[in-house]
Amino acid sequence: MTLDIPDELIDWRAKGFWLPAGEVTARDFAAARHHLFDGSFTWPLLVVRESAVRANIATMAAYAQRHGFSFAPHAKTSMAPTLLEAQLAAGAWAMTVATASQALVLRRLGAPRVLIANEVLDPTALGWLAAESARGWEVFLQVDSVAGVEAVAAAGGLPVLVELGHAGGRTGCRTVAEVVAVARAAAAAPGVTLLGVTGYEGALPDVAAVDAFLATLVESVRAIADLLGDEVLVSAGGSAWFDRVVKALEGQWLEGHRLRAVLRSGASVTHDDGFYRERTPFNREPGDGTLAAALEIWAQVLSTPEPGLAIVGMGKRDAPFDEGLPVAAGLTVTRMNDHHTYVTGGSPAVGELVRFGLSHPCTAFDKWRFIPVADERDVVVDVLHTYF
Repeated sequence: MTLDIPDELIDWRAKGFWLPAGEVTARDFAAARHHLFDGSFTWPLLVVRESAVRANIATMAAYAQRHGFSFAPHAKTSMAPTLLEAQLAAGAWAMTVATASQALVLRRLGAPRVLIANEVLDPTALGWLAAESARGWEVFLQVDSVAGVEAVAAAGGLPVLVELGHAGGRTGCRTVAEVVAVARAAAAAPGVTLLGVTGYEGALPDVAAVDAFLATLVESVRAIADLLGDEVLVSAGGSAWFDRVVKALEGQWLEGHRLRAVLRSGASVTHDDGFYRERTPFNREPGDGTLAAALEIWAQVLSTPEPGLAIVGMGKRDAPFDEGLPVAAGLTVTRMNDHHTYVTGGSPAVGELVRFGLSHPCTAFDKWRFIPVADERDVVVDVLHTYF
């Protein structure tokens, strides 16, 4: 599967790339095979490692296939067309997005099938989605209220999944009875096609809570089976509990229907050195696969103003901090400002470059418009551009 990916221009506006004059296309820049440390870049710089990201894509594609799941990885992790194309080429059944704007990006890129894992209530966006669906684009969204169903119907109708949520969570019906009520409204609404049930378990704290939620998801599907067509979609799966999703949803357990179980794990494309390193399901099931951290930031020590303290030229504008601070071998990051990071331990020298691993890829990519992809020799073999 190939996407229609624009060849973006890189110039002086591209953070981390050192182009004080002139411009170059991303493809030409990659073809020049610059080295990360030959003066083509300045610091800080976010880097994607080619071998790790390719291995991660292959691992998740094989995992989903092995367990009989369709894979619809969440595009919001990177919103980088080259990575989305690689996931589709590896066999992804669809791409998942979080907003209508992200769906628009995927439509313009030529993605054939998109699941919006969120409610959409904006009549402008719904009207466009309904029109594109009528033209043959496969786009599905989720609803958790009768009002949401009515909004979809008023826009012309779309395929929908009823979303199950959980107490203290975000969107989604809180009970099976609510799922049934919304499903009945969707089944009766003109132009609306009821496909199945979806949920998100990623924010739950432990295996017991996840398993209980997924059991309710199964119960919800069974409760509305008489409203569903021959093929039923059931969707779940962040990047922290996809092993429990597989255990709960795999197989053909809905009599009289063909089940398509859809896994949506997105952060797995690059993994990380923090949140997902600690929580990946492959820690619990090491024989089922492995993921490698594919993101790193290189930054320079700017000052050592006090004994035991170094100030590095990287901050919240450059690196994620919402699910843990960056990490570096032999050093400890204690806090971050907009453009400075406070580091203790070791003996970093002024001017020294430090490699940092990151926690939470979803809030790393959105800070960078262009990102070099480097091989094991530190040679740049591609340039990603992001659409946030």
